[in-house]
Formats: sequence, structure tokens, C-alpha cells
Amino acid sequence: MSSGEKLDPLPDTFILQPPVFHPVVPYVTTIFGGLRAGKMVMLQGVVPRNAHRFQVDFQCGCTLYPRPDIAIHFNPRFHTTKPHVICNTLHHGHWQVEARWPNVALQRGDSFLILFLFENEQMKVSVNGQHFLHYRYRLPLSRVDTLGIFGDILVKAVGFLNINPFVEGGSEYPVGHPFLPKSPQLEVPCSRALPRGLWPGQVIIVRGLVLPEPKDFTLSLRDKAAHVPVTLRASFADRTLAWISPWGRKTLISAPFLFYPQRFFEVLLLCQEGGLKLALNGQGIGTTSLDQLTLERLRELRISGSVQLYCVHH
Repeated sequence: MSSGEKLDPLPDTFILQPPVFHPVVPYVTTIFGGLRAGKMVMLQGVVPRNAHRFQVDFQCGCTLYPRPDIAIHFNPRFHTTKPHVICNTLHHGHWQVEARWPNVALQRGDSFLILFLFENEQMKVSVNGQHFLHYRYRLPLSRVDTLGIFGDILVKAVGFLNINPFVEGGSEYPVGHPFLPKSPQLEVPCSRALPRGLWPGQVIIVRGLVLPEPKDFTLSLRDKAAHVPVTLRASFADRTLAWISPWGRKTLISAPFLFYPQRFFEVLLLCQEGGLKLALNGQGIGTTSLDQLTLERLRELRISGSVQLYCVHH
């Protein structure tokens, strides 16, 4: 695939915005496609020891003047006698009635992972894997197209994701695992042990970036005898995604091809009775059949090919 080759158009729901690492604060960026129910923004960082306050704003535009509406203003404050979090909405230059949470789940000097999960009527926020607050929308979520981060905060990564499409394999915040760019543990080829095999409800998560001149991408599951009962392979030559059987038989997966150069991707595999469900970029697209004994005998997840990995979790 040449760098100048025209890409096939993708449905908006299949496109994930690449994560941003170590942005300088204040930081303002466009949210590709805007916000909608089912999207999630993940923020990794550190609260400085001398922090007074910081804010994360989900804005309706990015103009300096007039000031854009802010649909959701998330504002932890540490400098008061009783640290707290404020959420509010700015409409036509006027702040509305603020909502206050007296207990801050963040501490000065600590690392954190915050998830902003957007539902139909409200935003939910978790901090380090624990639900913290919810805030009902006062402006339409569809108007939000800009993310702003300001104040006393060191940001390690900003991620833009879709929620887990597998209700049976999820929880309230099902996919909040940190990005680890350039981690030695994520060098490709990458191997992860599966000491107990796979069991119903278990989800494998693989996130990464396709390299500029990709040649192949393979995700395989192996048993103790090094047999490979499950292989998922993206072919860059003919732009196909397929399951490969242990005997080499290819079963094409009917879905848009996502693995284009320098595009971010997410692969989810949900183990269920009778096989595995597959989702790409938060969209469920198919299954492959495997008996439970075969799933329990799996001992290794292996990833190879022309990708840079940011997260592998199971």
C-alpha cells in the first residue's frame, strides 16, 4: 500500500481519533466527529504537588471571542480547606447553577486515569476505576466538538474511544486501561501468557497505531502444544480481514477495513460459550466458533505485524 494511495471511505462510527501523548497544557483540540452517546474520553496524568485547580472543558467550538459555550465543565479544586469538584455549563457567556461534589477522588502528587463516558442523557466520570460522579446534559451533546484542558495538571495521554459493545462482557467502565506508548512490554512481536485460558466474559483488548508502510497484522491464540486454533489476520495487500483456521482455511469478515497507515485501531475479543465475538473500534462485527475446552486450553496471546502497540489487556 503506497502512501499516496486513496483510502476507502469509512463510516464515522468506525473511525477512532488517535491518542495524544504528553500535550502541553493549556491544550485545546478538535474532537473528530464531535461527541455522541457511546463515546468515551480517557485522560491519564499526574496532579502536581502544588496544584490549585485544573479543568477539562467539553466545548461547543474553539473561538477566543466570543467565548464558546461549554457544555460540560469539570473542575477539581485542591487549594480550598475542603477540596471539591465543580461541574457546570456556560451558555451565552453565563455560568449556570454549579453542581458540587465535596469529596475529590484525586490527590495532589498522585497519578490518575479519568474516564468521561457519554450516555444519552448524562456524562459519567470514573477516577482510577471507581465511579465518581454523573452530570446531566444542559446543552445538546451533539454541539460538542472541542476538548480543552487547562490549569495545574500534567497530562500523559488523552484517548478517544467507544464504549465496550459487549454488554455481557462489560461493566460500567469496561475498557479503561492506560496507554503505554513505547513500553518495552509492548514491543512487536508481543506475547502475553494466558495461564488459565479463556473463560466466558473475558475480554481481550488490543489498541495501537498502524505503521506508515504496513505489510501485515496478525493476532493469534495458541495452546500449550503451540497449536494455533484462532488467528485474526489483516491483509494490507487486498484490504481484507479474516479468521484463519488451524488448517489455513480463510473466512473473510464482512466489515470496513480499518488498518490503514498511521490510523489508530482497537480490537476487542469477547470470550463466550461457543466461541469469540469480535469488535473493531467499538463496533461488533462477527464471531468465530470454538468449543469451551479449546478456549480453556489456550495459553498465549501473540501479536505481530506492522503496528505500534499502546495497550494489550486480558
